[in-house]
Amino acid sequence: MLKKLSVLMLSLLMMTSLCHGKEVAGIGIPESLQDGQVTLTLNGAGVRSKFIKLYVGGLYLEQKSNDAGNIIKADAPMAVRLHIISSMITSKKMEEAVREGFLNSTGGKTETLTDQIEKFISVFKDQIKENDIFDLIYSPGRGTDVYKNGERRSSIEGLPFKQALFGIWLCDKPAQMSLKNDMLGK
Repeated sequence: MLKKLSVLMLSLLMMTSLCHGKEVAGIGIPESLQDGQVTLTLNGAGVRSKFIKLYVGGLYLEQKSNDAGNIIKADAPMAVRLHIISSMITSKKMEEAVREGFLNSTGGKTETLTDQIEKFISVFKDQIKENDIFDLIYSPGRGTDVYKNGERRSSIEGLPFKQALFGIWLCDKPAQMSLKNDMLGK
């Protein structure tokens, strides 16, 4: 009986490691995300913290890269996953952080993106709970689809919006430098 239980436990552990590419702050991060026919691979993941751990962020690309500038500029499929790990994140705090992130990402030049930013921020108006997952998936020609817990909430057109959005985590003044480095696999 003990031998059967050990074999079962080992099998479960192997299946879990196949499902997750990496574990960060106790959260299993998938090795890949599917966007239609395109498979995006985990480039890197880390924790966003501000006194406490707030969320785990993962960057997914077609091909691994640690060049933030090229990733931001690229008109190629990619995604960011945000897995909320703190009940301290509220809709209001998320909105404030995203607005600040867009300002940092664009060097304060958000005027041409105002409508897209407002559309994006509207996704965070609903209550945010611990273990909510936001997937921000960019596809050339289609734009950025925003999912909350697997449900598509919004679609925002334009490469300039995608560049500003991904810049939140990858620009010279990112949400958190250690998270940027982790997402870049450094």
